[in-house]
This record gives sequence, C-alpha cells and structure tokens, in this order.
Amino acid sequence: MKIGVLALQGSFLEHQAMLQRLGVDTVQVRLPQQLEDLTGLIIPGGESTTIGKLAVDFGLFEPLKQFGKEHAIWGTCAGSIFLSKDAHREQPLLGLMDIQVERNAFGRQVDSFEIDLEIPVLTTVSTEEPVFHSIFIRAPLIESVGKDVETLAALPNGKIVAVRQGHLLATSFHPELTEDTRFHRYFLEVVS
Repeated sequence: MKIGVLALQGSFLEHQAMLQRLGVDTVQVRLPQQLEDLTGLIIPGGESTTIGKLAVDFGLFEPLKQFGKEHAIWGTCAGSIFLSKDAHREQPLLGLMDIQVERNAFGRQVDSFEIDLEIPVLTTVSTEEPVFHSIFIRAPLIESVGKDVETLAALPNGKIVAVRQGHLLATSFHPELTEDTRFHRYFLEVVS
C-alpha cells in the first residue's frame, strides 16, 4: 500500500506524518506521474480555490479526476470542497462526490472550534468508544448528499461533517491535527 498526499498547499505534512506513524509508505504528490503507483490519496485542508488553481496549473486536475474514479481519495476540510460537485461559486472542483458544500460555513478563523463527535464507523478500526475529537478551522459544511452518499458524522444540530461515497471520503474537520490515528486507519480500510 502506498498513499499519496496532495502537496500543493495546506496541511499535507501533518497527513504524511500521521501515515508514517502507521507505517504506511507515503509520497507527496505535486505532478501527475506521482499518482501512477498509488493505492490511495489524501487531499488536505488548506484553501480550496488555491488547491484547485494549482492542480490546474500543474496539469494535475484531469489526472486527479481519473485517479478518483478508480482509487480511494479522502478530502479533509478544503479537500472535501475540492472533491464536491457544488460549492456555490466558480472554482475548479473534481466533482467526484455527490455532495454540495458551503465554504467557511462556521465563520472566520476566529470562529474555529473543537468538539467531540460520535463516529460509529471508527469502531471498525478500534475497540475504543466511537467519540472523535474533531477540529474545525474555517470549515465547510456538507449541506446535502446524494442517494449513494453515507453520512458518517454530524454535529449535535444534525449538520453533516463527514461522509463516504464508496471509495471516496470527505471530512469537514482535521483529523491530521490530532494525535488520534483512527480516522487515518479507517481511510486505509477504505483503500483496501
């Protein structure tokens, strides 16, 4: 298993460090040929417009789209926006996941927050309680999901913050900024 982390902008180093803690072979992806022997890819948090623009500039946009049709991809925060079909504005989107997102749904940087969420699917990788400490930084909200999209986590008010559609995963929050490896282990299950 070899997992790439899109390294154009954002928290790619944190994802790479988390995967290395799990003993996973990782590579930073900046060019199309770096996708060739990967079994999965993480698109990190950062700024979705910048990630999309750089993906276009580096000739990565179409290769990423093709990769996601056959391989597992996990988008965190900005990565979830980049995976979506609709973000209510003109920007490059891969359109791989049947989700509609609202960018910066919780406000500005000063409105960032942390909350413990019940995420039952995490029991597939751990016997711990399915509570996951979730960090939201200028986070998007998953406003609506298509019929083939499974909701994995929601805030207490019912607003969706984590979803899965087959081999694609999206989270509004940043598991890479915690010490908890369970979400990364769950993604590795999705990959395999």
